[in-house]
Amino acid sequence: MVDLIVTLDGCATGEGWPGWWGLEGPEYLAWLKQEARTERTYLMGANTYRLMSGMSEDAAAGGEGFSEEEAASLTGLAPVPKVVFSSSLKTPLRWPNSQLVPGDAVEAVRQMKQTSAGPLSTLGSLSLCRSLVAAGLVDRFRLVVFPLITGRTGSEWIYEGYPDVALEMVDSRTFDGRLQLLEYIPRVIDTPQGAGQA
Repeated sequence: MVDLIVTLDGCATGEGWPGWWGLEGPEYLAWLKQEARTERTYLMGANTYRLMSGMSEDAAAGGEGFSEEEAASLTGLAPVPKVVFSSSLKTPLRWPNSQLVPGDAVEAVRQMKQTSAGPLSTLGSLSLCRSLVAAGLVDRFRLVVFPLITGRTGSEWIYEGYPDVALEMVDSRTFDGRLQLLEYIPRVIDTPQGAGQA
């Protein structure tokens, strides 16, 4: 599963904005806590690994700048299995339960889907998500859309470089009266739907 949080205009971050753009609420945080209990293996690239492992270490050490919910979420990632795709990182990785895969991420995930006992889910890692979608390896594409347009400050547009993808909705939910969870089955398409029809 590709699992992302985005603004309405499809940005993953925004300059000057706090985590979750400051719009997380009790229903969303309770859902995140429940999701953290679901057994899965997280897939990520080197940049996400560096960012998230550093934040997890800071939160575990009682570092400032994290809400209680953010700290619990970050430290809760330590015992979860994680696979990191990188040619620049070296073993051993410091974040507990992290396995380094230096080869081709697409081929590794293709093999993992055949042998893994539990679900696989991305954690950030926009270029990894893009590669997995393009290769047709994603069974679910899940977004939590935050009600913001970050036209001036937004960055990391998640759909940049994606192929055309048809999406069949299989789940939706509203958190705290403002956040939208949207879950789809994705299908990469070569020709726009309706092309060539009279």
